[in-house]
Amino acid sequence: MTEILFYHLEQSPLEKVLPALLEKSLERGWRAAVELGDADRIKPLDDALWTYNDESFLPHAPAGGEHDAEQPVILTTDTANPNDADVRFYVAGAIPRDGEKYQRLVYMFDGHDPDAVTAARAAWKSLRDTNDITYWQQEPNGRWAKKG
Repeated sequence: MTEILFYHLEQSPLEKVLPALLEKSLERGWRAAVELGDADRIKPLDDALWTYNDESFLPHAPAGGEHDAEQPVILTTDTANPNDADVRFYVAGAIPRDGEKYQRLVYMFDGHDPDAVTAARAAWKSLRDTNDITYWQQEPNGRWAKKG
C-alpha cells in the first residue's frame, strides 16, 4: 500500500516548503518526481529550487532532457516517471492518482485557494479507502501538525 501525505499549505508557499521535503527524500536515497498541474509553473519552480538556499544544492531538472533518467529530481506535467522516482509530489493543481509504483505520494495544496481545497477534499475521499493517508497542516508558527 502506498503512503500518501497531504500537505495543507497555509503559512508558507510551495516554493518555501517543497525544497525541504525534496532534500529529505534525497537523504533517504529516493528519487523524486514533481508533477505540476500547470506547465507555466515549471520555470518559476525550477528557478526557485536553484535559489531557495545559498548554502544548499538541490539537483533537479525539468523533464524532456536527454538525461531525465539520471535526474534525482524531475519536474513534469505528465504521468510518466522518467527518472524512476520513489516519491511523487503533486503540486500546482496536479491531482494524485494510483501510486502503486511509488513508495510515497505527496499532495501539496494551497489552503488559501478554495478550488485547491475542494480538489484536495475530493482527492482525499477517492484515495482514503485503499491507501495509508496522513494529513499535515501548517500551524501559525509554520510548523507542521499531523491531523489525520
